[in-house]
Amino acid sequence: MTLFQKPQVNLARSTRDRMWLLCAVGFLAVFQSSLGDSFRSLMLAAAVLAGALVTEMLFNLKDRYWSIKDGSAAASAMVLTLLLPNQLHPLFGFLGAAFSMAVIKHSYGGLGSNWANPAAGGWLFIRAAWPAAFAGSVENSPLMRLALSVEQGLADPQGSPLSILKINGWQGASMDSLLSGFFNSSGFSLAGARLPEGYLSFFSAPGPGIIADRGLLFLVFGTMIFTASRSFRLWIPAAFLAIYSLLVRIFGALPFGGGLGNGDMLFVLLSGGTIAAAFMLVPDPATGPKSSPGYLAYILFAAAAAFLFRFPGNEPYGVIPAVLLGNALVPVIRRLENRLYYEKRRKP
Repeated sequence: MTLFQKPQVNLARSTRDRMWLLCAVGFLAVFQSSLGDSFRSLMLAAAVLAGALVTEMLFNLKDRYWSIKDGSAAASAMVLTLLLPNQLHPLFGFLGAAFSMAVIKHSYGGLGSNWANPAAGGWLFIRAAWPAAFAGSVENSPLMRLALSVEQGLADPQGSPLSILKINGWQGASMDSLLSGFFNSSGFSLAGARLPEGYLSFFSAPGPGIIADRGLLFLVFGTMIFTASRSFRLWIPAAFLAIYSLLVRIFGALPFGGGLGNGDMLFVLLSGGTIAAAFMLVPDPATGPKSSPGYLAYILFAAAAAFLFRFPGNEPYGVIPAVLLGNALVPVIRRLENRLYYEKRRKP
């Protein structure tokens, strides 16, 4: 076998270490979210974790107590929790986790054989099976208010989603004005820039929404630890965020009444589960390509799909189904990788 280059996207940590670290990072965001909702986020996380672990043990009856040691079921449960609304009934979380383990993971052969990310698959199952419950749990969230405002025809000349939210009555967190003023008078003023009021609200769980958004401050801190541990290649989430942000910058203001080149990249990065998807779903080695060129193609597709879902499609959490579509493309990419890197090449 001839290998012209080293195409594999290698990881510095074992699967077990990576999974348990992912659980710890996810728990930080769940904990922050629970501080502002009377610990409903923690109750939902417990139900999701129970659903995942019970199903995992049922599929490994001979080693039911040891099958959870690799941490994959717990990690999938924690990521799924981050993608769910904090107001969702825990029963739906339990059933979604059971579906993600039974159908997405084990029906295709278990860890490493699943065609899609189990957490994203569980999210899609809950969203499709109980659409009214999901919609009701995020009804008053900032992103759903924005989607409704766009449907009603509200627009802003600058194409700012934050401005449309304020027109629709969204106030954000009470400390936002004070913190924005502090940063503007200190760091931003030195660079001749100004941070508009409202963005810092996304770090302090201002209202209902998915837990990844409500726990954004602790989630960002956790992803720093995750990145420093070399659990994945940093260029993978960085490339996804860069391509996604570029598309938003060029075309993102159009649905809100603005022009080309005025899209609000900061708003997109701080909402819609973007950070969770970029650092927990996209770099997943089990559902991604095996080579750097293959991963780049996957990232391009997923970032474009995320933009199309969230902006022309007006889907606030469009990054999650975009990752699932990218997962569906991976088998095609892997076939191409096999032809380019792994097939035997006979000498003429």
